Amino acid sequence: MPPYAAHPDAAKPLLQVSGVSVRFGGIVALGGVSFEVGRRQICGLIGPNGSGKTTLFNCISGIYRPGAGEVRLEERSLRSVSRHRIVDLGIGRTFQNVALFRSMSVRENMLAGAHHLGRTGFIANALLLPPVWREAAAARRGLDRLLDLLRLREVADAPVGSLPFGTQKRVELARALIGRPKLLLLDEPAGGLNHSEVDELAELMRRIRAEFDLSILLVEHHMNLVMRVSDKVVALELGLKIADGTPVEVQNDPGVIRAYLGEPAAPAPAHA
Repeated sequence: MPPYAAHPDAAKPLLQVSGVSVRFGGIVALGGVSFEVGRRQICGLIGPNGSGKTTLFNCISGIYRPGAGEVRLEERSLRSVSRHRIVDLGIGRTFQNVALFRSMSVRENMLAGAHHLGRTGFIANALLLPPVWREAAAARRGLDRLLDLLRLREVADAPVGSLPFGTQKRVELARALIGRPKLLLLDEPAGGLNHSEVDELAELMRRIRAEFDLSILLVEHHMNLVMRVSDKVVALELGLKIADGTPVEVQNDPGVIRAYLGEPAAPAPAHA
């Protein structure tokens, strides 16, 4: 039985993507894509360049509005939810090209991801009332936990722009996690990592899923990583879903093989 099935609401999908379509002028970026992500599930989203993966991520995180179809989180439609409120509902995201405040420290970047958790108003903050102290203490506890988990404590006060790319990717992951997401969108997390770092990332994703009780939707070109960590895989090509199933099922799907390897060459005609 998959590990996510232990969740009390495992029978109910966390994320539902239903018939999502997006057009840019005459170009169909997504043409009616549907799939689900279960609770505490790691779902890999694969496809050649231009298949619509990032467009789909942008629909889920509120950057784009689908022209048709629906995205639901815990059965709630996200169509009318403003972009800055998506994180409040429990969606965290990293980006293919790291999006951090380069002149700010690791610690400051991480705490920026916890800003939406604050529930105290302007007056309470101005007067530093006890609820403000409690919120600040909770944010510090979350920060300390992630500094250790992601091996960032030694660089906590360093400007992010001075750090290696692989470390910056861990900072961005920490910023997403400190916001306590239910669904974590990871966009090319293995990009720029070496072989040993990819192995560490695979173990880290499993640990994050277990310790933070969340689901992960993973866009990644590193097929070995996707097939190792995913409970299910969804494959796109030219904006259409061409496969949806277990890693083994998707690996052996003729449409996926064709999308990645092309049509086999026709045999040369026999000479008379």
